[in-house]
Amino acid sequence: MKCFFNTTEFGMQEKTAVTLGKFDGVHRGHQKLIQTVCGAEDMSSVVFTFASSPGAVLTGTRQKVLTTSDEKRCILESMGVDFLIEYPFNATISHLAPEAFVRHVLVDQLNVGLVVAGDDFRFGYKREGDPALLAELGDRLGFRVEVMEKEKEGGRDISSSRIKEELEKGHLDEASKLLGRPYRIKEKVVHGIALARTLGIPTLNMIPAKEKMLPPNGVYATRTWIHGRVFEGITNIGTKPTVTEKKTVVAETHLFHYHEDDLYDQILDIDLYHFIRPEIRFDSVAHLKEQMERDIETSKEYFGCMRGIAQ
Repeated sequence: MKCFFNTTEFGMQEKTAVTLGKFDGVHRGHQKLIQTVCGAEDMSSVVFTFASSPGAVLTGTRQKVLTTSDEKRCILESMGVDFLIEYPFNATISHLAPEAFVRHVLVDQLNVGLVVAGDDFRFGYKREGDPALLAELGDRLGFRVEVMEKEKEGGRDISSSRIKEELEKGHLDEASKLLGRPYRIKEKVVHGIALARTLGIPTLNMIPAKEKMLPPNGVYATRTWIHGRVFEGITNIGTKPTVTEKKTVVAETHLFHYHEDDLYDQILDIDLYHFIRPEIRFDSVAHLKEQMERDIETSKEYFGCMRGIAQ
C-alpha cells in the first residue's frame, strides 16, 4: 500500500475506486465500503481521509481515536488497499464548496471512476454535500457512485461513537463485535522499573499514544502478536499506583509462555479480550503479587473457555 500523508500532490494515472471518511476504528461498517472499492475491477483502490480530524481542527480540541494513524494504516494494508490518502485539513479546505472538492480532488487528482460512500456521507463546506449531490456530480463528470446503507448490530447503526461508548464502560466483547476484531493497542516496548521481573512475573511495558482511546484502567485478558505468533497473557492498563506516584498511563503485559529474546524497542500488537478487574492500589508489593497470580489464573480460565467453545 502506498501512503500520501499531509500532501495534495498525488496525481493518479490509473482509474481509481475511492471511499472517503474518517474511518476511525475501521469497524464493520467501514470494512464494507473498503471491501467494495478493493473489489472494483480494473481500478486501483483508494481510501481517502484527512491527516487531522476536521472536528478537532475546527473546535481546537483533541479528540480520542479508536485507531492511531499507524494502526489504521496497518489494518488498511492488510485489507488490500492500494493507496491511502491522508489529506491536509485546514481553513482553505474547510471552505471548499462540495462541487469544487469533487472536481479538484476526486476528478483532477484521483482520476476517479467509482466513489463508494455511506448513506450518511457529507462533504464540502458546512457539510453541504450529500450522496444525492455526489451522484448528480458523478453523472456530469463521468464517475459512478455506489451508496451503501450503514451496517447494523442489534438494530442500531455501527459507528465509531457507539464503539467508544462501549469501551468507556469496559464492554470489550461488545466493542469487538462492532469492530469485527478484538480491540488492539499497537505500540513500542519500552523499559519499565523492572519490579515485576523481581517478582517472577516479567512484563512488557508500552506507553499508549495520548490520542488513543483506552478502556477503564484495570487488568485484561489479552493476546500479544510477536513475529506472527500469538501469546496469551494479562495486561494492566493504568498508572501502577502500588509502585509509583507517576500519572503516566502504561499498558503492562505479562505473557504466559514467552521465554525468548527481549523485546525492547519492538512494536507489538496487543489484543484486549476480557476485563478481569479494575486497577487498585495494594498496601504491599506482596499483596500485588498475590493478586497478579490470581489474575493470571483468571485469564487462563477465560482463554480455556474460549477454546472449549470454539471446538
